This record gives sequence, C-alpha cells and structure tokens, in this order.
Amino acid sequence: MGKPTGFLEFVRELPPEVPPLERIRNWDEFHLPFPEEKLRDQGARCMDCGTPFCHTGMLLAGMASGCPINNLIPEWNDLVYRGLWKEALQRLHKTNNFPEFTGRVCPAPCEGACVLGIIEPPVTIKSIECAIADKGFDMGWITPEPPPRRTGKKVAVVGSGPAGLAAAAQLNKAGHTVTVFERADRIGGLLMYGIPNMKLDKRVVQRRVDLMAREGVSFVTNTEVGRNYPAEKLLREFDAVILCCGATKPRDLPIEGRQLKGVHFAMEYLTANTRSLLDSQHQDGRFISARDKDVIVIGGGDTGTDCVGTAIRQGCKSVLQLEILPRPLDQRPADNPWPQWPKTFKVDYGQEEAAALSGEDPRKFRITATKFLGDEHGAVRGVRTVLVDWKKDEQGRMVPQPIPGTEHTYPAQLVLLAMGFLGPEDGLIQQLGLDRDARSNVKAEHGKFATNVRGVFVAGDMRRGQSLVVWAINEGRGAARECDRYLMGKTVLP
Repeated sequence: MGKPTGFLEFVRELPPEVPPLERIRNWDEFHLPFPEEKLRDQGARCMDCGTPFCHTGMLLAGMASGCPINNLIPEWNDLVYRGLWKEALQRLHKTNNFPEFTGRVCPAPCEGACVLGIIEPPVTIKSIECAIADKGFDMGWITPEPPPRRTGKKVAVVGSGPAGLAAAAQLNKAGHTVTVFERADRIGGLLMYGIPNMKLDKRVVQRRVDLMAREGVSFVTNTEVGRNYPAEKLLREFDAVILCCGATKPRDLPIEGRQLKGVHFAMEYLTANTRSLLDSQHQDGRFISARDKDVIVIGGGDTGTDCVGTAIRQGCKSVLQLEILPRPLDQRPADNPWPQWPKTFKVDYGQEEAAALSGEDPRKFRITATKFLGDEHGAVRGVRTVLVDWKKDEQGRMVPQPIPGTEHTYPAQLVLLAMGFLGPEDGLIQQLGLDRDARSNVKAEHGKFATNVRGVFVAGDMRRGQSLVVWAINEGRGAARECDRYLMGKTVLP
C-alpha cells in the first residue's frame, strides 16, 4: 500500500460529468476527464485490506459481492497511486479482457464490497479501472498480440456479446483458430446494441473488436446459426463450439391492449435507435421515435433507465418509469449487511436527466399497469395503473396485491417494456438437443461449462440467465479454459 493514511486524507471523488441539460442534446459519453493527480489520490484511498473483499466475486443473497472476475484491485490501485500506469494496466489485463467496457457499464459490485465502505464512501474502483484502460489505449500500450503458434484446432463461438468476445480472446491466445458468429450486422451483441451510445460509445467497442481481428480472430456477421447457418454444419466444421447467445427472450406483459401499436419491448427500441444512429445519425428514420410523445417505461432496472435517457434525447414530451417494487431505502436495511450488494436507493443518469427537465424523479414505485388504452387507429393512448402492496401468499411468497381505489390512467403514445428476460431463445438449443435447467437456460455446471453434447460448451446469460457484463466475461473466460482443456488434454488458460 503506497499511502497508509490515504483513506483518512482524501474524500471520494468521481470524474465530473457534462450537466444533464447539456448532455441530452447529443449521444456522446458524458463523463469528463479526471486529472491524473485526482486519480492518484483516489487510488491512495485503497487500504490494501488484509482480506480485500472487493475482488472475491462471491454470490451473497443471490447477488454479486466483489468482482466476479477477481480483478487484482488493491494491486492496481496502489500502482496508480505511485504513477505506474503501465504496470497497473498489466495487472488489470491479467483478469479482465475488456476493462474499457466494465469501467463504463459495470454496476461495480466491487465497490459494494469495499472494506472502506463500512465506515466511509468506498474507493472509486470503477472510475480508476476505466482510466487505466483508456490511458493504455491513449499511450499505445494496448496493441495486437497474436499467438506465437497455432494449434490447428478450430473453435466456433456463437454470439459476440461480452461472454463470446471473452471466450474468443482467450481461445485465440491459446493458439486456436477462432470464428465468432453474430446474427446482427455488427459485432458486440449487448455491448453494441443493448447499451446506448452515451453509456458506452460504440467506437470503444469497435476498437476492441478491431484489435481482436488483428490478433487473428475471425468475425462473421449477419449469420444466425440454426437459421441461415445449419447447426449440424457448425458441429461438422469445428472441433469445438462455445454458445454465448444470451438470454434474449423478453418478459412480456400480456394485459388488455398489449397488441396496440406503440407498445414495444425495450431492447427492440434501444437496438433500432443505436443502429440508426450508427448508420445515418438518425437520418434514415429507421427507429422508434419518442419525439413529442408521452412515454411510459415499465421496469425499473438498468434497461429501463437506458430507455428513459434515450427517450429524452429523442425529444419526448414526458417520461414516466413504473416500478412494481417498493422504493429502496436510502441506507442499507438490517437484512442487507456489508459485503452484500447494497440494496439502496440510487439515482442513475436517466433519472437525473428527467429530473433536470421536469423537476422530479420520473419513477413511481409499488405500481403496476393493468390495461393499455387505445385510440380509434389502434395505437396506444394511455396506461391504466394500480398501486400494490407486497404481502405473503399461502406458500409464504411475497406477491403484489392491488390496492382498491388507487387506479389511475396516465397518457402514453409510446410504452416500453423493460421487465427483464426469461432466458435464451429456443431454436438453436432444440436443434442441438441441449439439456435445459428448470429456468430454461442451457444446462451446464459453472466451472465446467460443458453441455450434454460432446464438444459444445455454453457461457454467459445463456447458461446463468440474465446477469451482469462482468459475469459474462467471467463465464466466457471459464468456458474458453475448459474448451482448451477438452481440445488439448490440458490448459494454460486461467
């Protein structure tokens, strides 16, 4: 530890941001540069704990506690404090293939498990991680590193999200010839089309994809394995396969009026917007527009927040976000102790922007939609809602119960369903004859990642269900390790 008294001398500071009313005028990332001196001070706050829970990566109470890819956080915090940025980057890349992604979009379970966080605001681990990665690119330290030899083995990776890219990067390092198949027109999966540009600039994604291509990874777009590329051909032409297709089956809301025009799944909305932005700066009109509309987002998670931020940038008339769960407390509740992920009230960028425009947080809690109302043209014009109480049912489960007399109708010409995902799509799973678990995910043990079909492995949301980008990287790296062991009889991959 470079400065034993750092956590006593320096307060937590985050990089400055473009003010909400300015940043909503464009689609650019809105975090501003942080002076190196400030970053070194933040690194000095790391206490080099005897047991650094920040990089344990455990599951506590069903949520991540600490970093799922076991980043060597105290080590690179100390190196940043001492100004040894290149060495910090080397430590970071030991465990994380894509720190420029996680440093932008990860919710930072590492900070929730920071020991300093017991008594003070935790170390700014996420922003330091992002700064290390960006400095590595800016200084030219991150360059293509093709493997010194090839094994002669060919591996197919289906899906180019964070799990697929991590698996491909690791297998390529081991010397295998890797081909990544992606059904969309660009590589990146969730990173490219599921996360808006202001949260993760697509040039950042493309920069890493281009680097991997120069290292020898082949990318095939506009190709959906199981539809326009037969599954049996995949098994015939490759020595092993890793499936990283995600959990892309959205949870629906089958209430009256669901068929009305203007009711869309969130990912349909976000994907079309980003594709049009990249293709034509929205000049082609091939996206779902919120301009001059009352928008209701149903769902209070990160995807719902992204819908709020996107609708605001499109010029919506108003935006409302409905959350069926109660409002979290401002402080940790008694049944949510450290080092669990803190279930506390947070204001993300979308809510901050909405509040700057309207003067209030766009979220309403303990509320659910009961009916979509339509106009004479078959388009949605409003959403009927009711407040709910959470009570135990006969099986002892907490379930929402409508509160009579709290019905209300809100105007809406665009409704976005952001209620999460139910699991992977069926087509390829059925064609390959893969076993599934009770939640419909592909069945494979964590740590082994092997399916019931020999030579076929699975990783990421397709195996574990909807989860974090950092868990996807964990699984992609793990599946690559076990795939390498299967191909070679042993493995050098971590």
